[in-house]
Amino acid sequence: MSLGPMVKRGYDKSLAAGAIVGAGTLGILIPPSIMLIVYAPQAGLSIGQMFMGAIGPGLLLSAMYIIYVIIRCNLNPKLGPPIPADQMTPFTLAKFGRLLKAMLPPVLLIAAVMGTIFAGIAPPTEAAAVGCAASILLAIIYRKFSWKMLKLAAMETLKVSAFVVLIAAMSYAFVGIFMNAGAGDVVAEMILSVPGGKWASFAVVMLIVFVLGMFIEWIGIVFIVVPIFSIIFAKLGFDPLWAGMMVVVNLQMAFMTPPMAMSIFVLKGTAPKEYGLTMGEIIKGVLPFVGIVAIVLVIMVFFPQIITWLPEKMFVSAR
Repeated sequence: MSLGPMVKRGYDKSLAAGAIVGAGTLGILIPPSIMLIVYAPQAGLSIGQMFMGAIGPGLLLSAMYIIYVIIRCNLNPKLGPPIPADQMTPFTLAKFGRLLKAMLPPVLLIAAVMGTIFAGIAPPTEAAAVGCAASILLAIIYRKFSWKMLKLAAMETLKVSAFVVLIAAMSYAFVGIFMNAGAGDVVAEMILSVPGGKWASFAVVMLIVFVLGMFIEWIGIVFIVVPIFSIIFAKLGFDPLWAGMMVVVNLQMAFMTPPMAMSIFVLKGTAPKEYGLTMGEIIKGVLPFVGIVAIVLVIMVFFPQIITWLPEKMFVSAR
């Protein structure tokens, strides 16, 4: 949906591809996010608080992506030429009304899920049921509901759940043997003994997560390394919520760093051949967005409140 209009209007294909991949990977961070639901139980954290903690980093990454594109296009307007004046349509209340009508369903779904969690009405599992009920209600209102659609959604849910549970079972088996053999203590002692104090140890953990993300799917990384790294974070004295969110943001890069770059392959596979988008152009466009994620990680080291402020407000509200 996004690539076609940009390419047709003369946008640089690398910049367009990078923006799509970078923005698309925010889906695993901004709640409701499957990654957060999988990560939280492994680290002994609240899914609701992780949802709230992800909003700050998600908005910051979005803003940084926008700023990067604006700067690049201002420095070189040929990368993203403006819409010609004769093709621009004036703003009208009717157009604004159509926009609000189009945005209403997703906004209601987000409010149904996130609102019940933040207000303390329901935990994430029950909030997911509320979101499911809201989606069915919206389908009925828009006259799109059918038993065939409900059956298809249920089957897809079962397939994804079975996929995740199977990976979880195998990962638990691996981690159980790994930890009982004492290997977990060896890894922890090695990282904790890194010269430079706790921040040097934390940097090593981030580097390991980044390298693993280049070769392994995020689900495997979460199930295998999080039980080990959670112990290390506790020994180093880091806020577990802050540390966990740093790992999750780090895993954003796993979707954009070859050779195991899922977002890059998805874009290459779905891009129409007539656009002539090459793998090299995609990688060239994605690399600056990988750098932006790294910059955001550094910013959140100096300003941890980006992650912790909203969960703390949620805790006070619940009390």
